[in-house]
Amino acid sequence: MGPQAEVVADGIHFPEGPVWCPDGTLVVTSVSAGALYRIDLAEGRGRLLADTGGGANGAVLASDGGFVVTQNGGIDLRSTGVIPDAPSPRLGPAGLQRVLPDNSVAYLCADGLHAPNDLAVGPDGSIYFTDPGHFPPPEPSIGRVMAYAPDGTVTTVAEPFWYCNGIALEPSGTLALIEQTGLLRISVDGTEREWIIEELGPGAGDGFCLDADGRFYVASTVEHGIRVVEPDGEVVDFLHIPGDGLTTNCCFGGADGRTLFATDGLPGRVLAFEGMPTPGLAMTPWPVP
Repeated sequence: MGPQAEVVADGIHFPEGPVWCPDGTLVVTSVSAGALYRIDLAEGRGRLLADTGGGANGAVLASDGGFVVTQNGGIDLRSTGVIPDAPSPRLGPAGLQRVLPDNSVAYLCADGLHAPNDLAVGPDGSIYFTDPGHFPPPEPSIGRVMAYAPDGTVTTVAEPFWYCNGIALEPSGTLALIEQTGLLRISVDGTEREWIIEELGPGAGDGFCLDADGRFYVASTVEHGIRVVEPDGEVVDFLHIPGDGLTTNCCFGGADGRTLFATDGLPGRVLAFEGMPTPGLAMTPWPVP
C-alpha cells in the first residue's frame, strides 16, 4: 500500500495554488475568498496571509520571501452552484500580483489579460502563465500561454488553447500544461507542441507538479485524487483521496521534499501524502528585480 492521504487543514474556501515555504509552512490561495493563507502544519489550520481580492489562483515563491499570484479577476462560485455558501466575489483586474514580504499586494501587470490561472518561473526569471479566460471557455478559443519577462514585458508564447490550465517547467526546460482533457508539452518559444497524454481520464486535470525524475502529479478534479504520469505519458499510479471532493492542485514539500500536498477545492481542505518514493522537483523562486 502506498502513501495515504491525511487532512492537514480544513475550512479554507476553495483552496488552490499550494506552495511549500522555506520556513516549513505551506501557503495556499483561496479562489473564492481572494486571499492567501499560511498553514501551520503543527496546528492544522490556516491563517490569513494576504488579501488579494478577486480570485487568487496559482502562486509561486519570490526570492525575497513574498509570492507572485495569478489573479483571475474573481469568480462568483455561488451562481455556478459549485459552492452555494462561497463568499461574495470581490471582482477586480485580472493579472499577475505581487505579494510583498509585509503581505501588501501590488500588480506586476494587468493590461489586456483574460483570467490568469497558473504560473511557473523559468531559469532566466521569466514567469510563464496560462491565461484561458473564465470557464466555460468561449468559442472561438481565447486561451493562451503568456510570459512576463524580467524587464516587465508581457508577450504571448503560444495560442490558441481551448482551456489551458496548470503549467510547469520540466527538467529539460520545456513547458507542460493541462489543455482540454490531456497534458501537453510545448517549447518555451511556443513553436513546438506535442501531447504527453491526450486523455487523463474522467477527472481530466487541473493543477499539477513534478518530482525530481520529471513525473507529473496531476490533480484529477472529480476523480478526487492525484494521477501519476511518466514523462512519456504512461499512467503509473493514482493516489486516491477518500470521500467526496474536487481536487484542484498539488505541490511537493516537507523537510525531505517527499510530502505531496493536495488542495481540495471542495470541501475546502488541504491533504498530505507523506513518504513519497521520489522527492519533488526543486522550484525556482521568482528573482525580485
